[in-house]
Amino acid sequence: MSMTAEQFFEALWQDYISRTPSAAKVHQVLGKGAAIINDHVAFRTFNLAPVQLETLAKHFEAMGYFANGDYHFEQKKLRAKHFEHSNPELPKIFISELLVEEFSPELQSFVKNIVAQIPVDAVNSPEFLFSGTHWNLDYSRYEQLLSESEYAAWLSAFGFCANHFTVSVNQLHDFDTLEHVNEQLKDAGFTLNTSGGEIKGSPDVFLEQSSTMADEIEVRFSDRVEKIPSCFYEFARRYELPNGGMYTGFVAASADKIFESTNKQK
Repeated sequence: MSMTAEQFFEALWQDYISRTPSAAKVHQVLGKGAAIINDHVAFRTFNLAPVQLETLAKHFEAMGYFANGDYHFEQKKLRAKHFEHSNPELPKIFISELLVEEFSPELQSFVKNIVAQIPVDAVNSPEFLFSGTHWNLDYSRYEQLLSESEYAAWLSAFGFCANHFTVSVNQLHDFDTLEHVNEQLKDAGFTLNTSGGEIKGSPDVFLEQSSTMADEIEVRFSDRVEKIPSCFYEFARRYELPNGGMYTGFVAASADKIFESTNKQK
């Protein structure tokens, strides 16, 4: 089935809010009834066929997106790309993938096993991007993955879905600064990601970002139900480049800290 970009993002949003109950409250606090424009949506995957970054990206390219940036995260053993659309109303897309071969034989073996369970033809549909898990996972395996890679554990627990949506602070009516956004969120009871500071980036790199810590929701593992961090909401303020255009890329050092929004809160 073919989907327009608008249909896709509406379905993706409904799936996202099913595991991110705080998203509606973010809209109440920041939108105050007005529509919220999303700066970008992020996805996580493994660098294994048939789910590697470039394969998933084909769905967005079919909707008119084009690649416009490459990123590497050595410590977390990830690579990423971002994609943009000529229609500024459509969010940018940020897809990262785990470099599976850089991990322990145990993690490699487990990830290869779960990816092998994905029906190859399922990946051909854009709905695959919010199809969740295609495998069973017990809680002790989740904890084992968590000790080696939070990213691998999260992806094994939630599968394919939006990891986060991102409010475009530039498009908000009542907020001029990211500091103001953060204060309102904290006043409303949200916990923010403080890794690398509440605000990652600066006007000097033409991008400031902050994020909530992920909601904790009950997940049914194969052997029991446990509460674990799910998805979060990010906030991005972009700045004008010296040539007068708006910066549309990402800052790897900041994105590195944003990944930690799905860490378990102490």
